[in-house]
Amino acid sequence: MSGSESFAGLTFEQAVRRYADTVTGVCVMRLQNFADAEDCFQNTFSKLCFKSPEFESEEHLKAWLIRVAINECAEYMRKNRRAAPVNTLPEQNASFDYEKSDMSWALFKTPSKYRDVLYLYYCEQYKVSEIAIILQKNENTVKSLLKRGREILKSIYGGDGT
Repeated sequence: MSGSESFAGLTFEQAVRRYADTVTGVCVMRLQNFADAEDCFQNTFSKLCFKSPEFESEEHLKAWLIRVAINECAEYMRKNRRAAPVNTLPEQNASFDYEKSDMSWALFKTPSKYRDVLYLYYCEQYKVSEIAIILQKNENTVKSLLKRGREILKSIYGGDGT
């Protein structure tokens, strides 16, 4: 990568700074282990650096990083088949920004098939149509996962959420 490389108008360093929390959040939600999430975080940004794809906008860049992070985590899980207990996560990396969403602890308790949709919707504030594109799923599938995921969150929070 040359020093003048641009990613939707951002330098590599600017892209890392701007989207580090997003990629970290995706990796932690998927892997539930900070050490493993760090590996996938690094792999995600390495792919950005070495593949140097073209982006139409910063939103395109962000969506690409999320998709690559999800794929990196899936590959990591296929290769390693292990996870840390959820209750050990805060001690492993106290610098993780839980303030981004006070629901992080609840997301850790949801089944993984709902976690990505819930995280992207509530924490990253994507619309259903955008989540469908990022996750490469049908919009109705995303809506169903979101609905079922909300029901699970309600049971985790202990009530109907009102």
